[in-house]
Amino acid sequence: MSNFSAVFDDIWLLGGARTPWVDYCGSLADVSPIDLGIKAARAALARSGVDGSDVDSVVTGSMAQASFDAYMLPRHIGLYAGVPIEVPALMAQRICGSGFELIRQAADQLTLGYANVALAVGTESMSRNPICAYTHRSGFRLGAPVEFKDFLWEALDDPAARVSMIQTAENLARRHGIAREDVDAYAARSFARALRAQTEGFFEGEIVPVVAETFSLAGYESRGIRLPRRAASADRDTHPRPSPIEALAGLRPVYDGGVQTAGNSAALVDGAAAVVVATGAETRRRGLAPLARLRAAAVAGVPPEIMGIGPVPAIRGLLARCGLRLADIDLFEINEAQGAQVLACARELGLDQERLNVNGGSIALGHPLAATGVRLTLTAARELQRRGGRFAVVSACVGGGQGMALLIENGAMAGP
Repeated sequence: MSNFSAVFDDIWLLGGARTPWVDYCGSLADVSPIDLGIKAARAALARSGVDGSDVDSVVTGSMAQASFDAYMLPRHIGLYAGVPIEVPALMAQRICGSGFELIRQAADQLTLGYANVALAVGTESMSRNPICAYTHRSGFRLGAPVEFKDFLWEALDDPAARVSMIQTAENLARRHGIAREDVDAYAARSFARALRAQTEGFFEGEIVPVVAETFSLAGYESRGIRLPRRAASADRDTHPRPSPIEALAGLRPVYDGGVQTAGNSAALVDGAAAVVVATGAETRRRGLAPLARLRAAAVAGVPPEIMGIGPVPAIRGLLARCGLRLADIDLFEINEAQGAQVLACARELGLDQERLNVNGGSIALGHPLAATGVRLTLTAARELQRRGGRFAVVSACVGGGQGMALLIENGAMAGP
């Protein structure tokens, strides 16, 4: 088992916000992930009671080169969110675990004394993944293949193991005896839970509506968000829909004889999420009521062909490092990359599904890669406070064969 883990002594999540998760090629399809990140960052700062001028570090994540200024993403998110020009910014990626990695790196920076307040922002435009080629810089030879490919589609393959991400879930389904009916039942539950949370207004507490607006920065060019004419505002997650088992059962599997379909795998969506992370000393100095305490982080490696099992060793390593048992945890969030993948993790760990993804997951809501971990952490922290629980574990599998997990504690019960 990997020992790549750490316990954090006095690190706090002051608050956060996210844009709605909007379906692939929907109303956010023309919006740069930089601008989605700026929108989420500004809202997270406002809800945390911290001004951008008080931020000492910006940590961002975005997997796709989804705009021509993608290299500038960390810097521009920070600057247009109101962070001082002297404050540095960086990009980190751990594919589907990137959102957790941002929070972990922010916590490391605070622990080591680089900063007192850090802004962590995950943002992703799945719609703007490019159609690209890597072999034509020197031109096109007569009769040679023109090698433009769909980056989003090609990125789903792991050439080391010669499998797609869906095939890794199929491998787990075979290993754990998970039937198509099991996966469809799980997906139906995810949709039902997400719809219930949406109807109850739970997600409204973390979503900032996206409207057409301009982001100004004194002395520099303005940038901003433009929506299609038909969309005055994007203010709710668009993918949750009634999805009974009977409807899901009618969908064709991605691979003949397999269990995974478009209906029981993570949806493609665009969105951004941000949280403000601070030291305990800074939190107390400001008299803030934090959302959650970050207690620990862990990462583990697994074989690439069963990458979806990654949360299992990550969660086990996390709890061992903290001296906790599964029974001590009130809530679990395991990213729903594929239904069979989550079920395999739940069976391996022996998880009670009444504590797992209680507000639905990425099958129902969608999975904007680098933003998902931030969203899961924010949602779990808010749910802990709603139900008066103490601990939550948030986790995800990672393409290439990894798993990552964070342990958070209810801020109302932990201090500050």
